[in-house]
Amino acid sequence: MAQAVFNRYEKKYLMSQPIYTALRKRLSKYMTEDEYGKHTICNIYYDTPDNLLIRRSIEKPVYKEKLRLRSYGIPTLDTKVFLEMKKKYNKVVNKRRIQLTLREAYDYVEQGIRPKEDSQILREMDFFLDRYTLERGLYLAYDRVALFGNEDKNFRVTFDMNIRSRKEYMGLEDGDFGNLLIPQGYYLMESKVMGSTPLWFTKILSELQIFPASFSKYGNFYKKDFGAFDFDNMMVHREENWNTRRNEVC
Repeated sequence: MAQAVFNRYEKKYLMSQPIYTALRKRLSKYMTEDEYGKHTICNIYYDTPDNLLIRRSIEKPVYKEKLRLRSYGIPTLDTKVFLEMKKKYNKVVNKRRIQLTLREAYDYVEQGIRPKEDSQILREMDFFLDRYTLERGLYLAYDRVALFGNEDKNFRVTFDMNIRSRKEYMGLEDGDFGNLLIPQGYYLMESKVMGSTPLWFTKILSELQIFPASFSKYGNFYKKDFGAFDFDNMMVHREENWNTRRNEVC
């Protein structure tokens, strides 16, 4: 059974098309787009019937965890996909994942039919599934462009766009359609680093006045269901914060 573990710091940044264009131009000196180009990532987030996991996450605890099923593109039931446990403790993100066919993943999470091949990560998932009664909570997809550092291949920057979701037909095999979270022309950038962030990257962000944003795709879709997510209002507050930081710098 293929398995992988990732430990890293992640930061998110929300930006408009003009800022994205300017940033991509500046990054081209230091980073290279990966071989996949623009590609689609599809996810099913599992949660309890009362949405306990996402409600806890929104409260920004020191420790939080979630389980999701991920495919690259639209799979069939026989396509290999990734079942991932993502944990965050004291700002450090730990992602542990195993590779299964989509059919095996559904059987394991939803029917309790355990894969024949054992692994340490699978045993950790057993414990997670014993703790919570889970069901499909949200389908979430987005288009992504990923870059990696020319000098440090472990330093990655991703740009997500067309972030969309649905709460019906929540099978990965059903297609990647859904309702948009943020308007066209906006991008969610994430920097992913295992050690310290390169100085040149920090300098570019400072010069373009790009500041971190607290932004959870799943969390904001959950808030949107209750009318608690207003993108326009959020951007007004961000502009106010940007102006404050500009004044502090000056």
